Amino acid sequence: MQRIGLGYDVHAFAEGRRLVIGGVDIPFDKGLDGHSDADVLVHAVMDALVGALRAGDIGKLFPDTDPAYKGADSIKLLEQVGELVRGEGWRIVDIDTVLMIQEPKMAPHREQMRANIAAALQIPVENVGVKATTTEWLGYEGRGEGVTAQAVTLLEK
Repeated sequence: MQRIGLGYDVHAFAEGRRLVIGGVDIPFDKGLDGHSDADVLVHAVMDALVGALRAGDIGKLFPDTDPAYKGADSIKLLEQVGELVRGEGWRIVDIDTVLMIQEPKMAPHREQMRANIAAALQIPVENVGVKATTTEWLGYEGRGEGVTAQAVTLLEK
């Protein structure tokens, strides 16, 4: 049996925060706003995995009303999602992602993002895709107001 999961996340930029995407601390003058570290890419991956399990969404697993997740490292949360997937008897076949971000450029960080996600989920790095695109200055991403991430995953049992 196979299942597909789709994940989507958005975070606004905020002053005085670290920019963490794909578990990489990226030098930039602002970070993403959120209850945890606001790692938009990892959140989309988690949502795709939880969706494929038909287990709701990450808000159900890690509610932003719970102080335990304040400032949480999203890679650590992703490890927990990976344990959940394996615990339910599923294998992660593949993950593909895309970031919609005008700046900063993601290309210098792409391979480390792939490696971080793969390590957290205990899967080969070849099974994780990370892409980024600008929005040609259109929309909130183009105006530098925030970042969007989408992820799709394939599970097999």
